[in-house]
Order: sequence, then C-alpha cells, then structure tokens
Amino acid sequence: MPASNAFTRTRIEDKGLLIRYRRSAHPSIRPQCSGTIRTFATFASRKALLVALVPIILSGGAGTRLWPLSRETAPKPFMPLPDGETLLAKTIMRAIALPNTAALITVTNRDYYFHTKDVYASAGIPPPQVVYLLEPFGRNTAAAVALAAMYVEATIGADSTLLVLPADHLIRDAAAFATAVEGAASLARKGWLATFGIVPTHPETGYGYIRFAEALDVANTFRVDRFIEKPPLADANNYVATGRHVWNSGMFCFTPSAILEAFAQHSPAVLDPVRRVWQDLRSQANSSMMEIDPALFAAVPDISIDYAVMEKAGNVAVVRGAFDWSDVGSWQAVSALCEPDAEGNRGQGARVAISTRDTFVHAEDRVVATVGVENLVIVDTPDAVLVAHRDHLQRVREVVSELKARGHDAYKLHRTVARPWGAFTVLQEGPGFKIKRIEVKAGGALSLQMHAHRSEHWVVVSGEARVTNGERVYSVQVNESTFIPLKTRHRLENAGADPLVMIEVQCGDYVGEDDIVRFDDQYGRVKA
Repeated sequence: MPASNAFTRTRIEDKGLLIRYRRSAHPSIRPQCSGTIRTFATFASRKALLVALVPIILSGGAGTRLWPLSRETAPKPFMPLPDGETLLAKTIMRAIALPNTAALITVTNRDYYFHTKDVYASAGIPPPQVVYLLEPFGRNTAAAVALAAMYVEATIGADSTLLVLPADHLIRDAAAFATAVEGAASLARKGWLATFGIVPTHPETGYGYIRFAEALDVANTFRVDRFIEKPPLADANNYVATGRHVWNSGMFCFTPSAILEAFAQHSPAVLDPVRRVWQDLRSQANSSMMEIDPALFAAVPDISIDYAVMEKAGNVAVVRGAFDWSDVGSWQAVSALCEPDAEGNRGQGARVAISTRDTFVHAEDRVVATVGVENLVIVDTPDAVLVAHRDHLQRVREVVSELKARGHDAYKLHRTVARPWGAFTVLQEGPGFKIKRIEVKAGGALSLQMHAHRSEHWVVVSGEARVTNGERVYSVQVNESTFIPLKTRHRLENAGADPLVMIEVQCGDYVGEDDIVRFDDQYGRVKA
C-alpha cells in the first residue's frame, strides 16, 4: 500500500464491515506473517470491534523453573529461545496474524510494563493498538481475565470475542492454530466458554487433562465432560490410550458477557472485588496504560480461571487442537527445541562434547566442555551456572528458593538488567564496591535519586551526559568524569541523539539495588 494513501482500510469478515481511519493518527501494522499485510481497527471504531477478535495476553511469572536464564525481574515470557526470539514476541505475532484481530490487551505486572512495551515496539505495533492492565502483584488468571472482560465489555462491546493467551506458550503451526481459533470463536458466539485441548503425543504427568464428551456442530469441538489435575503416570497412560482426553493448554475463548455471567454464577467471590477494581479504573479507560490499585487488588482471591469458572460451568466446550504446542515449562522442553547430534546432545553456543550423551548445554560467553557425562542439563550465564541431572529438573525452583533465602540477587536479577531508560550490566562486584556499564537510550533519563550508603564515580565512554549533582546541572562529554557524593540528589540524562554509555564505580558499605530514594521520575516510578 503506498505511503501516500490518506486512509487505510480493513474488513471484518463476519459482518463485512469496512473501517476507515487516518494513517497519520493510527499507522497500519505490517507483521511478517505468511507474506500478508494486516491492519488493525482503531479503538474509535466501536461498531466494528463488536464483531472483532480481542486477544488478552497474560504475561508474568516467577522465573523459577527456567533459572538461571529466567529470573524474577525477567521471567519466561522475556527469555530468548534458541532462535533468539522471546516467547512474548512470538505470542504477539501469533495474535496479530489472526483474522479480525482488532486490538491487543496485555495483563502484566507493573514492573514488566516498560520491558513489555519494548517487545511490542520491536514487533512494530503502535501504542494506540495495545492496552496494558498493570497488576501491582500477581493474583492468578481468574482476576486477570475478569478484569480484561470488564474492560472490553465497557469500551468495545459485550459481544466481542476474547481470546485468552498465556504469553509463554510456543505454537509453531500458525495456520493450524488459526483454524482452531476460528472454531473456538464460532462456539463463543453461541454462548460457549471454549478452551483449547492439545492431542497428547505421550503420557505427560506435568499437564492437566480434559475429558471430552459428545461432538458439537463445529468441526473438532466437543462438550467438556470434566477437567483432570496433573495425573500419575499410570493414569496418563490410560488417558492417552482412550483417545477421549486432551492436554489442558490454558487458552480460552468466549465473549465478555458469557464469561462475566459465569463468574457471577460460579465465582462471585472473584467477580465482586474485581468489579470494584474496575470501577476504580474506569477513570483511566481512555488511557492505554491502567494501573490497578494495590489495596483493592489485594481483596481479590488468588485463583485460576480453571478453578474459579471453567471446572464449574456447564457450557464449557473444548477445541481439539491439531497444532504442536508447548508451555516451555522446563529445561527438558527447551532442550527439545534444539536438534540433537548423533549422541543425543543438544544445545547452543560454544560447546565441546567428548564421550558425552543426552546432554543439553546452553553456553553464552564461554566455551562449555563436557567429558564423560550423560543426561545432564548445563546452563551457563554470565553470573550463574546450572548443572542438573535430567531426572531432577523439577527441583530447579529449589535453587531459586535457596538463593532468595540467602538474599542473593541472582534469583531475581541478571548481570544485565533492563530499565525503562536503557540497561545496566554489572561488570564486577566485591566488598565495598560495584562496577557497572550503563547505557541510556536517546531521550532516556534515570530518576532524580539519592543513595544512603554509597558514592558514585561516572566516566562517559560515548555520547553526552547531562548530570544533576546536588544544585548543579552540567554536561559531561566523552572521556570526562564526575563524582556523586554520598546522600546527594542526582540524575543522569542522555543529552544526545545517540546512546549514552557510561562506566559507574560505586563505593560504600552497601551497594545493593534497593539503596535508592527516588524524588522524580519520568517513568512514574516514584511511590506516592
């Protein structure tokens, strides 16, 4: 489509509605999906969105099962897979490739907001097409889905079709997935609460199962008989043999009106406090970013949508998905994404394997050599190394718990940590000091802050810094330095158009990241 066109058009297939909007206000989106160019409807096009698909992406996690590549501040959705892409990015592209996708809603933690925005920006999605519902802390999936449904009901329409997608699932057959979504959307328009079941490829004890009953009038869809918790191996073998069971994927499709009615009937203890949260949020409804009040959210039960609604409702159907699927919930699952060699070894990075069998190695900055070992998972990162037997991978979370109990930052932080203004990398740390490489993107600025236990020495490597140091504001150029005394208000800003790179040396009796008092912040991180 020529750039000179004043208007962009898109068609909502089910009703044949044609939507127009100005390119200058809402640029079209061009994801590279099967060679097509797709355009999203704008939020202003209320009538069209009534028949549109609205994906709800649930993004979060504790960063325990895939430590050390996944951490508390950068959980699984942000973890790069062997192909270099993150699960969140793959989920976004999968959602916008679906027919009639009109807008995206992401429910995530407040701390992940800027990181998530960066992922959307990398996918080429302009801000008007994404709404963020920001939780102060996790309350499981029931609260997230109920709140998103209330938002869509109030701003788009009660008969829209919601597609609930966890941000950390991997689906590689986009066409088969789109076919399954089409079936689920058809069920949703008839009042069903649809879920997606995956045909088991083996007896898996790490997934829940769904037993289905009679077929419905949409291809590959069935009424749900019952949900089954993660079974022992003997039961899992039986479920696979019967052919009447599918894995519970945790993806759902329904209208806002249907799911909210189900909450009212089966889980008012969730619905009522979530409705109070929504009433408080309504004043922010015209914003693309809405922050949930912590006190109100604390009253919401911590429960999954499966327990709250799906296992209790009578109008639940399952789409039997014919696509490959993984929740990438363990290092075993990550290992399966890599091609094995003749000895069954898999991995990525610089690896040397001698007399090694069935071993997975993730190497980053160093060569990882294995000699005379088998059935191991080895994950090497700049600040932590995991060595585990394949039979004990479920205990990786115990490592995270132990690090947390010791107060070691490795359970939550990587050596390189993303911030809304850019990123920092810890180069070296010891008693009384820490050395960082700080990179501030164009237009970025750290908060006006103060530290109670450390002073800081700054050296500019590239770019131009604007420094607030007490009452003074001045420029620091390449190969120049400045000193920030203890308990002095200060701020670092990028004064140029190129990235600002700086080396920071911290000195003091405590150099933890929590030694900070913020007075002003352009990213809204100052606590009231």
